[in-house]
This record gives sequence, C-alpha cells and structure tokens, in this order.
Amino acid sequence: MDLHARAIGQDVRDLGELLGEIIATQSGGDAFELVERIRSAAVDYRSGEADDREALHNALDRLSPDEADVVARAFTTYFELINLAEERERVRQLRQASQDGTLDTSVADLVEHFDEEGLTADTVESILDDILIEPTFTAHPTEARRKTVKAKLREVATDLQALDEGRLTDAESDEIERDLEAQITSLWQTPQVRDRKPTVTDETLNVQWYVENVLFEVIDEIYAAMERELSEHFDDVDVPKCYEFRSWAGSDRDGNPYVTPDVTGETLERQRDVILPKYRDQLKSLSGVLSQDDRQIDTGETFDERFEAHKERLPGMVETIEQRYPHEPYRQKLRLMRESLVRVGDVRTGGYNDVEEFLADLDAIASSLRANDADTIATEYVDPLMRKVDTFGFNLLSLDIRDHCEKHTNAIAEALDRHGIDYLGKSEEERVEFLTDAILQDEQVIDICEREDLTEDSARVMDLFERTAEWQAEFGIDAIDTYAISWFEEPSHGLEVLFLGDQAGIVDLPGYCGFDIVPLLESKYALDGARRIMGTLFENEAYSQALEARGGVQEILLGYSDSNKENGYFAANWSLFRNQKRLAKITDDYDVTMRLFHGRGGSISRGGMPMHEAMLALPNETVNGQIKFTEQGEAISDKYADPQIAERNLEQMLNAQARARLRATEEPIEKVPDDWEEAMETASEAARQKYRDLLEDDSFVPYFEQATPITVIEELNMGSRPASRSVERSLDDLRSIPWVFSWTQARCIVPGWYSVGTGLEAYLDAGGDIETLQEMYDEWPFFKVVVDHAAMALAKSDMEIASEYAALADENLRKEIFEGIEAEYERSVELVQEVTDRESLLNRDWLEESLDRRNPYVDPLHLLQTRLLDQSHRTDIEERTLRLTVKGIAAGMKNTG
Repeated sequence: MDLHARAIGQDVRDLGELLGEIIATQSGGDAFELVERIRSAAVDYRSGEADDREALHNALDRLSPDEADVVARAFTTYFELINLAEERERVRQLRQASQDGTLDTSVADLVEHFDEEGLTADTVESILDDILIEPTFTAHPTEARRKTVKAKLREVATDLQALDEGRLTDAESDEIERDLEAQITSLWQTPQVRDRKPTVTDETLNVQWYVENVLFEVIDEIYAAMERELSEHFDDVDVPKCYEFRSWAGSDRDGNPYVTPDVTGETLERQRDVILPKYRDQLKSLSGVLSQDDRQIDTGETFDERFEAHKERLPGMVETIEQRYPHEPYRQKLRLMRESLVRVGDVRTGGYNDVEEFLADLDAIASSLRANDADTIATEYVDPLMRKVDTFGFNLLSLDIRDHCEKHTNAIAEALDRHGIDYLGKSEEERVEFLTDAILQDEQVIDICEREDLTEDSARVMDLFERTAEWQAEFGIDAIDTYAISWFEEPSHGLEVLFLGDQAGIVDLPGYCGFDIVPLLESKYALDGARRIMGTLFENEAYSQALEARGGVQEILLGYSDSNKENGYFAANWSLFRNQKRLAKITDDYDVTMRLFHGRGGSISRGGMPMHEAMLALPNETVNGQIKFTEQGEAISDKYADPQIAERNLEQMLNAQARARLRATEEPIEKVPDDWEEAMETASEAARQKYRDLLEDDSFVPYFEQATPITVIEELNMGSRPASRSVERSLDDLRSIPWVFSWTQARCIVPGWYSVGTGLEAYLDAGGDIETLQEMYDEWPFFKVVVDHAAMALAKSDMEIASEYAALADENLRKEIFEGIEAEYERSVELVQEVTDRESLLNRDWLEESLDRRNPYVDPLHLLQTRLLDQSHRTDIEERTLRLTVKGIAAGMKNTG
C-alpha cells in the first residue's frame, strides 16, 4: 500500500526551484544568476567535474557586500527548507515501516522481544514497573534559529505533509502550493539573525511550545500502543507511568544572572495556566461523548459518592447542571470537574486540591463506563486523558533548580558571620559537623528572610529558598522538587543545600524533605572522589534522613560536556563509563537506589546521540529502570517538533530502556573481559595525554581564536546565558557550547574525535591487536557507540575546508597546531575504519546521502565566512552577513553545540 504521494527527491527539487523563483522575484534576476553560478561551481567541485575550487573562489572574491548578503541568505534558507524535506522523509519511512510491520525499536518490537524471550506476564509487568524515563528540557543556547523563523518553517512542514499524505484534488493541491510559495516568500523577507538576545522568558516559552503542542498530544498514543500490543501476547499486564517531563528553563541559575526567583515564579504560574485550560478543553470534548441517560445505566456506588461530594463542594452549580443536562450524570459531573479546574489556585472554594483528586474523578468515570459495558468508550476517550493528566499533572513540567556550589557556601558564610561564626575558616570535616548539627536541631540558626547586609548573590540565594517553600505550598511539591548543585566536590556542598532548605522550611527531618539534592559530578577530582563524597553523605545522620524521606533514591548528575572539554572525547567516555559502574557499586553498598541523570548536549562531543542507543550502551549495574537526561537546543526541535517523530523517539526510548532493564535483571554485573578493559585503559590514557598536550600548547588558544568564529558566536544572541563564565578568554571559562559550536563551524570537530587515533594506536603499539578491537566493536555496545559516534564526527569534519579556516591564523600557529590536528584526523580515520571494518566512516546510508546532498551547498557559506573573518574591519551589512553564515552552516550541518 502506497501511503505517500511524493519522495524526498521531489521535495528537494521543488523546494529548491521555488526558492530560486522567489530569489529572482524578490532580489532580481542578477541575484538569482549569481547564486546559481556559485551553486554550480560548488557542485562541480564536489562531483569531480572541476579539479579545484578556483571558479568558486573567483565568484566569491567578486561579491559586493550586498551580493554577499543575498548569497548567505540564499544558502541558509535552502538548508532550512532541505531540513524539512529530510524530516518529511523520516516520517514517510516511519509510516511505511509501520504499515509493513517492519518498524524496529518500536513498542510492537519490544513486546515481541518479551514474547520471544519467554517472559511471563508478571515478569513483563515487573520490568515496566521499574521504568521511569525523564527527558529534561534545558534552555542551553544551541538553537541557532529565531522563534519567528521556526514558526514559518512549521507552516512549510504542514504544507509538505498535506501534499504528501492527502488525497487532493488539483484545486486543493494548487491552493497548498500557493500557500507554500507565500510562506517561503515570507521566510525570505524575514531577518534570520536576532537583533537582541532572547530573554529567559523567551527560552521557557520555546520549551513550553513543544510540550503543550506536541508531547501533550502524543503521549497517550504510546501507552495505547503498548496496551494493544501487550494484550495480544500477555494476559492482564498493567502499563504503569513510564514518562515524566521536566525542565531547567526558567530555573537553571548556574552562570545565568537573568534566572531570578521572579522569573522562576512566573514560569511555574504560566505552565499551570497552560495545562489547566487544556484539561478543561478535553473535558468539554468528552462531554460530547458521555451523554448516557441515568434511566438506562447504573453509574455505580463509587461514581455516585464522588458525584454527590462534588455537588456539595460546588452547591452553586447544582441547579445549573441539572437544568442543562437532565438525566445525564456524566455530563453533570464533567461540568463540575471543569469548574474545579478553573478554581485551582483560586481564592474560591471547590477547586481541586491536587492532581490526584482530578485523576480519581476520571477513574470513577472510566470504571462506571466499564461497569456498563462501555469499555470501548473508556478506552478511547477517558484513558487517554488520564494518561495525559498522570504525565503532566497540574504543572505541565516539573522544574529543577540548579546553582553553583560556591553560591551556597558564600551565602551561608555571610549569614553566619552575623553570629560571629567563621564558616569559611572551617575545614571540610568541621563544616560537615556544623551543618549536620544545625540541620538536626529544632532551633533556627539563620533568618532566611534577613538579607540587609548580604551581597547581591547571597541575598538571591536566600530569596530563592524562601520562594521555593512558597512555590511548593502554592503549586505542589512536585512542581519544583529537585536541586542540582554544579561543581559538587565535597560532602558539605550537599549539606549546605539541605541546611538552607531546613532553614526555609522545605526540609523538616526526620520524615520530610521537599526536594532531591542532586550532585553534579563533572571534574576529575569529583569523579575520582565519588566514594569519599557520597559515602560521607550516605553515612551522615542528617543526609541519610533526608534520603529516606525521598524514598531512598539518590539522583546523580553526570556532566558530559565539561568532562569532554577537560579530557577529550575518548578518555571522557571511558571515564564516565567506569565512574557510572563505580557509582552503582557505591550506592549498592549503602543500599541506596541510584537514578543517573545524564547531562548530555546535542553534539557528539557533549554526549549527544540517539538516546535509545545511549541507553543500551550503559553499564548493566546502572540500569535499574529509572533514567533522566537533558534535551537541549536544536536536538529538541529535531526530536519533538513533528508529532510522529516525537512519538517515534519516545517509543524508541521505552524499547531501549525496557530491553536494558531486562538485560540488567539477567546479568546485574556486566562482565567486561579483562583484555577489553585493559585496552580501554591503555587507549584512553594515551588519548587523554594527546588531547591535554594540544590544549596546553601555548599556541592553542591564539589559534582557536584566529581559526574559528568563536568571537562571532559569542555575540550571536543565541541564548540568555553568557558564553563565558568570566570576561577573560580561557578554555576553563569558555562554556562547552560555544567551544563545540566554533569547531563545528570550521568543519574540524576536534571535540568529537581528536586523539581517538592516538589512543587506538597506543594500544596496538603496546602489544594489542586489531582483532581484539574489532571484537570489542562487534560485541560491546559501549565501545561500538563510542567508535560509531567518533566516526560520525570525523565524517562531518572536512580537512580541506578546515584548512581554509587554518589559513586565517598566523603561519607559526598554523604550523604548530593545524598540522598536528590534520595528522591526528588522518590517523583517526584510518584506525576507525580498520576497527569497524568499513570503507566508509558512516554505517548509515541515509546519513551519508544527507552529507553528500549538503556538502556542495554548505561550501560557499564556509568560504564566504572565512573571507569575512579575515577582514579587520566590517561594515554593518558585512557583520550581519557573517552572523548569517554561522546560522547557515549550523542549518547545513544540522548541529551547533
């Protein structure tokens, strides 16, 4: 059965031709011919028709500033459109595979796997009971597109879907094509570059859009599919809650002075104001279905009791509902439920006190329907709403607070200084003892509300804790119940947050703790000292009571980005793998349940990869079913902008997590052969040293500044957070996102592969053999993922283009740094291909096709960018064009940081 009217080739061709016509109309025939001349020259070189890029260089050399602007806009817009064409192709393949029954890593595939493994219904239910998948959206600025541009592109995507999936008359098709032309014309006339930095509110609204418009609509479909598939293979398996969505947008204070308590409070309020009307709309639609007559059915005791109690809570509504819906008890009940939703957080009585009350009402309706042989109605109309409510609650997203450990230390020190206590002068052991005693005693030690003599930062810390107590009282504990601490390196860093929570009334031990305290272990010192840090906390009387109050679950946040920037890709991945196993052993020794929170970025070097692949590559010891991970920047758009792709990502996560959990129950301690571990130890140590030698070379920072567009990226207005932690240029202060973004722009993705070749070579030189590495690649999911994603970063790098950027640097820097990078690239390519036993770096045909399709069109943007970077003085239009090339290359590479 052919489900689609088009193919990707037609979409690419039609969109390209339409863009060309719009350029000719809007900017003139000469502009169109110029763009075509540059395009043809780029294609000729990549296809082998031309021996060099001389024609392309000549065309770019002759551009006036206005012409350069048109060229940059043309290729940037082209990539925005081609990305939509590829997104549409992904949807086509998903739909066709689903129709043909060949869709792997799906819900159906998972249930079939359970059946083939001979699992019982009880075992399946036990596996599912363990699972909780928590995607956590962040506001990290890796999305290079403006919100306005994204909105226009979604309209284009809608038109492409209509042309592809709809059975249209000629007139209907013509109408859609006219709208497509109008949308692309508007896109061409819209500025691609932001004139101002986005505010924190902008970032929270961006995250919120994907949740309310996409995830809210698809989440119940995953559960429904799971229930259908399970019912065909197993008897009576209940599907529990498997997903929970969280956010840092509006609450991540680390390094962002604009995330104030006022902003966090506004975020919580806005999220509730979004989700409650959506539930009211759902109830109104449900009312159109549940028109049953009480003279023909028996609604049952449970429903009747809840209905009567509800009428007592809202007596002023009783006459209205009885007159409007006579003999229709479900409709009467639904109207009362809508009113109770209106009154959530209201001064009027009758509102729901919590989401559990709302769920209980829905459950009473569903049970009543089933008791009246209306199971289909309950399944199709009530159950989906219950899944939504169970997932999104009354807050849409639960917020995590994050702040730097120094902020808490300084705030406490300043507050205690009033009492003549020199907190900063205490040793670590003395701080732990003092904080423990202070938390456990009944009397308050500091007045959290007294801020008159505190520095601005410390006053904001105190304000945050006071307001958090208020938010939990107003919005519920689940609204904001996690506190992550950056650069967590000592036990006192956890106790400081517990102490401040105690002083603010968020904590009342024993028995009550209103938030999870989450250490972010990112430095080598912290990871190496994990047993000392966490063991001290687990043995501490106050912390152990807090942990018990939180259900005995310790969440630990692993920082992939800074670990990679500090140690290099290969060594960082091995360190993280080993440390995850160590953390699992530590928590197991103390009978604590560990939930790992993977702080992954969008790029390979920052831990970004398809999440289902990452799940299957985790050590068995860490896979207890619960997993949390960040979703950032353009990765959010790629995964969650299209409903079908969003649903696909979610089901792949469930498939992988359930398989990984099953594997972990069968083999709790993953047995990695000694010679494999020895190979990784040898390779990673050599790789780390090679990487550190590069970064510590005196010529490296000047080269990085001269041979990448880092200075432009820092001024891009991508996010509300500053690009560096201080005003001085140093790699330590530079955030990971602009670090990776800069190398990606220069097509030299050093953070994603540098020193991999040296590491593998060191193992071979030490007596290792290539057959062992190939065996590791074939049989060890962790090693396969590491190698495959290094291969992808190598494939996206292009040393010929990178040499154009290297030419911007002083000759001595170029010789000192770039020649070494180039040699390491060649070494890494050779050894990765030998390990994978492939002639191509990539193991995905579609990705290779995508790169082949993109490379000729991204080349002009690279070469135009290097020309503009080489100018010591740029006009306003040239500055805008330079920034536009950054956006265009990001769109062409489908990656920023």
